[in-house]
Amino acid sequence: MKTEGRNAVSELLKTDKNIEKIMLEKNPQGSLLKIFSEARRKKVRVQFVERKVLDKESTEKRHQGVIAFSTDFVYASLDDILGAKSEKGGFVIVCDGIEDVHNLGSVIRVAECAGADGVIIPVNNSASVNEAVVRISAGAAEHVRVAKVNSLSRAVEELKKAGYWLYALEADGQNIYETDLSGNIALVIGGEDSGVRRLIREKCDFTVALPLCGKVNSLNASVALGIAAYEVLRRR
Repeated sequence: MKTEGRNAVSELLKTDKNIEKIMLEKNPQGSLLKIFSEARRKKVRVQFVERKVLDKESTEKRHQGVIAFSTDFVYASLDDILGAKSEKGGFVIVCDGIEDVHNLGSVIRVAECAGADGVIIPVNNSASVNEAVVRISAGAAEHVRVAKVNSLSRAVEELKKAGYWLYALEADGQNIYETDLSGNIALVIGGEDSGVRRLIREKCDFTVALPLCGKVNSLNASVALGIAAYEVLRRR
């Protein structure tokens, strides 16, 4: 698995994951030099190359002078996420049909910053955690538990059995600022076009919305999640 970009590689080096090698632009300066120092401290092999070599290896040509090669992303289990809740209660993010890697990367970044216990994604109709997602998450994917489940419907039922309240984030829901957000919470966000599917929405306990004051009738999924997640954090 390739991890591209200075922030993403820096975060990868903070984990215990097996890094096979790091390709670094020759004559590193600034944050690239810090990456080299940390890699040497952790005894990770560093290969100095011309920028054109990085351009060739890069998937999206946004390597910023560094690419790390590691073992494939290791998904957590649903039990791992359920077992991670704190004294303040559990906080989980459920993705129903987030197929765009940019949105999934942003969702994972929000989850890490807002202190969520983990992110749940389905096997089908969802982006997977790949090098693009890791880069877009600015390295947050190295710290967040992401569970990939065969049945999102069953995972939702398991959350309910474990004492979680499920909140579908949809435009026609009740105002989130007027909603009780105490206890164990799972925020459910839908796909970019379709929103939360009817089957999943019917299993949720509440449907909540962010008030919209402009002429546009919706927010990007990861932006909406960021606002909602920080409202959960604020209440705690």
